[in-house]
Amino acid sequence: MTTTNQPGAGSALGRFLRARREEITPADVGLTTGPGIRRTPGLRREELATLAGVSIDYYTRLERGKETRPSPQVVDALARALKLAEPEVEHLRDLAASAARRSTDTPKAPSRTLPPGIEQILERLRPNPAYVASRSMDVLAANPGGLRLLAGIEEWPANKRNVARYLFLHPAAKEVMADWSNQVRGCVANLRALAGTEPDAPDLTNLVGELLVKSPEFAKLWDRYEVRGHTTGRKSYHHPLVGDITLGYQGLELSGTNGLRMIVYYAEPGSGQEDALALLDMASPVDGPIEAAVEMQQ
Repeated sequence: MTTTNQPGAGSALGRFLRARREEITPADVGLTTGPGIRRTPGLRREELATLAGVSIDYYTRLERGKETRPSPQVVDALARALKLAEPEVEHLRDLAASAARRSTDTPKAPSRTLPPGIEQILERLRPNPAYVASRSMDVLAANPGGLRLLAGIEEWPANKRNVARYLFLHPAAKEVMADWSNQVRGCVANLRALAGTEPDAPDLTNLVGELLVKSPEFAKLWDRYEVRGHTTGRKSYHHPLVGDITLGYQGLELSGTNGLRMIVYYAEPGSGQEDALALLDMASPVDGPIEAAVEMQQ
């Protein structure tokens, strides 16, 4: 594993700029290309520098990590030149702010303590599957359907139950998730967004380091630097207990916590999908909410 793939290694700001530069074509920004084969994927450094109104030398130093304090005006100009979507703009600003900080403090993983009443809420949500996840996607607590929805994850020890780890490393994940490719892209985008604000946080670096070593698919997506996550939508499953189902979901941030989120799934009232959720809830061998070892060390 190379260090450039790890969050916090080298310049995360520079790597993001390069990744986005290589994704955009001259035609995307109204430039004409001369005859011959271009050796550079996407825009050349000098082309992007010109579009953003900065010197080629300054932009090159930014991309190589030798310049770490771009002004807000430069950041916004680069975002416009790269035609970044709003989540990507915010990520670029986070990276710039992170690069400018100088701190000798060792980052600490956030508390994994659940707020009071979470177990009761999870129980009351049955038969709707629901679980609580940390910002790095550790499953800290779940009702029976919430755990069973990720078929096979209950076989893992509580301190290994992580949505990203499940999607990339569990042998059943590709069969269970009907839209696996879309799900893993969203998963990596969420982790990338976290890396923009706290690149050296141990809960992130431990997980990403493991997945980079064990999953070439994760490594490929990680290097794309996509940051468009989502907290609501629909997911489809080929579930071994209840067959094919498509569910809506909502991600709800838990107040007073550092990034803990409750994910709740639902089906249309009176539909076959709703019947499937009731079956999933009853089929689970787990009685009541499951709480992981929330204070474990990463």
